[in-house]
Amino acid sequence: MAQLKVGDRAPAFALEDQRGRTVRLSDFKGRKLLVYFYPKANTPGCTAQSCSVRDARTDFARKGVAVIGVSPDKPSAQRRFDEKHGLDFPLLADTDHVMAEAYGVWGEKSMYGRTYFGIVRSSFLIDERGRIAGAWYKVSPAGTVPEALNALG
Repeated sequence: MAQLKVGDRAPAFALEDQRGRTVRLSDFKGRKLLVYFYPKANTPGCTAQSCSVRDARTDFARKGVAVIGVSPDKPSAQRRFDEKHGLDFPLLADTDHVMAEAYGVWGEKSMYGRTYFGIVRSSFLIDERGRIAGAWYKVSPAGTVPEALNALG
């Protein structure tokens, strides 16, 4: 799993969101973007992470930052997650984990002695030119927002 570093070009993506719209990195050209990856919608850690991002929307907006979440869930599961928690920002369905692999967040995990592949909870701040301005691998659910806001100054 190759990790992105500050200064690297952010990998392009084009994925369907919870409303059936295709969202691309190029849609955010000239704007800052926080991309956070979470393993599974409607699980405790992912809910805490996503709701903290939702609750920081005003802070991000003041700093000119758009937000998207990404998981391997289908668009229908993303839609239910959004509706249940009032997230109101794009949740991308990376069902084939192509974007996760490009960002270096698809990796081996283990739980209860079982090894499997999945999303390593991570977040990225992308600058207006499409470059990585911050990369946080294995970020805690509570760490996504403070790490990004701290990097924004």
